[in-house]
Amino acid sequence: MSEEKTAVAPGAETEGGITSSYAVDDGVQLKVPYSFFGSIYGEEERQAAWEAMQQDTLTMGPQVATFQREFAAMCGVKHAFAVTNCTTAMHVATQVFGIGPGDEVIVTPNTFIATSLVILKEGGRPVYADIDPVTFNIDPEDVARKVTPRTKAIYVVHYGGQMCDMEPIMEIARQHGLFVLEDCAHAPGAFICPPECPKPDLDCPLEPRQPCKRRMAGAVGDVGCFSFHSLKNMTTCGEGGMITTNRDDFVDAIEKLRCMNLQHWPDQKDYWIPSHFDVVDVNGRWGNNYRMNEVQAAVGRAQLRRLHELNRRRREIGRRITAGIEGIPGITPTREAPYAYHVYHLYTLCVEEEELGASRDDFMRVLYREEGVQGILHYQPTYHFTGLKKLGYADNLCPVAEEFFYRREINLPMHPRLTDREIEDMISGIRNAAEKVRKR
Repeated sequence: MSEEKTAVAPGAETEGGITSSYAVDDGVQLKVPYSFFGSIYGEEERQAAWEAMQQDTLTMGPQVATFQREFAAMCGVKHAFAVTNCTTAMHVATQVFGIGPGDEVIVTPNTFIATSLVILKEGGRPVYADIDPVTFNIDPEDVARKVTPRTKAIYVVHYGGQMCDMEPIMEIARQHGLFVLEDCAHAPGAFICPPECPKPDLDCPLEPRQPCKRRMAGAVGDVGCFSFHSLKNMTTCGEGGMITTNRDDFVDAIEKLRCMNLQHWPDQKDYWIPSHFDVVDVNGRWGNNYRMNEVQAAVGRAQLRRLHELNRRRREIGRRITAGIEGIPGITPTREAPYAYHVYHLYTLCVEEEELGASRDDFMRVLYREEGVQGILHYQPTYHFTGLKKLGYADNLCPVAEEFFYRREINLPMHPRLTDREIEDMISGIRNAAEKVRKR
């Protein structure tokens, strides 16, 4: 039986467009399609879902409460709050920060629209700082240049599963009294280590001689926001999210804003007097129904137990690809920052047009049409979308990010179910495509 897979027409089985599939009906026979499922489900997830379905409470019950505690422990934070997705997590945080009309938030353009959308929803203005050309994370030096008296927060994204260089970001925030939000959608289980750590790893070589000083994604800024979408390193049945924080003063506001501003009446002796609940604003802010259900939380707990295993597999695959394509003229593999434990949500390679002798798009066409490897692009600079242009955003705000998206980057299929054959097909496909375009 052939291992090749044929793409499916968009809309034939999905209605979510790019939020649920990258399949296209163009007749290309794919060896390695881009999968929209980033994890592995097995008997443990199935059993957890079934057991949760037997409960009397199916939303915000014991599974959610336990999932929150376990996720907080994994991140090394005091508090975690389950929500419907990462966008709603960031929306709640934006409300908690009190961001509103006239406020500026410095953010990367190299991210999904959600990171800017939550700022816009509250009337704030995203201010875009450029990216580092090697890690593709926000550049702290450009962040410092973009601070004004109207700046209220910095929103960073740990692109591809590798954390930002957080020390200079936090120093800028301390100097100017700014909030810091970590968009950790790509990075559950990722961490950074201090310079004295010889090599960031799950088994820190400095232990047990001294306490490990690693900082987990979601534990450095004021708030961390995670995604459990089907693409992510762990998923809660396709959608889901988590808010993490060490800020005790944020707890009450987060709890209210993720659940319609509800709170118990003080000193209530009978559960029905004066009524079942009160509704209280949060400094004039009104929340929404962002609750997670029990089945999702039960599956999330199962996924969390195997997160390190799933991330280790992604790291193994990512490093195999790097070793296999290292040294191809004009092709730059993913680079791991020395301070970071990369969990490879994405594998991003870059095409250096002058060295390769062909454009990124020519290379990508050959890789796809002739070698059967489906790459995709992440992310078009946010300020280039029509809705942002209508707000007055100009071109050329972040030249490194623009060159990255339009001329350099490709994201390869990356998930822990990739077979040895598929990994080798990607490596040989990249080598073959580079050779073919160089000769044309």
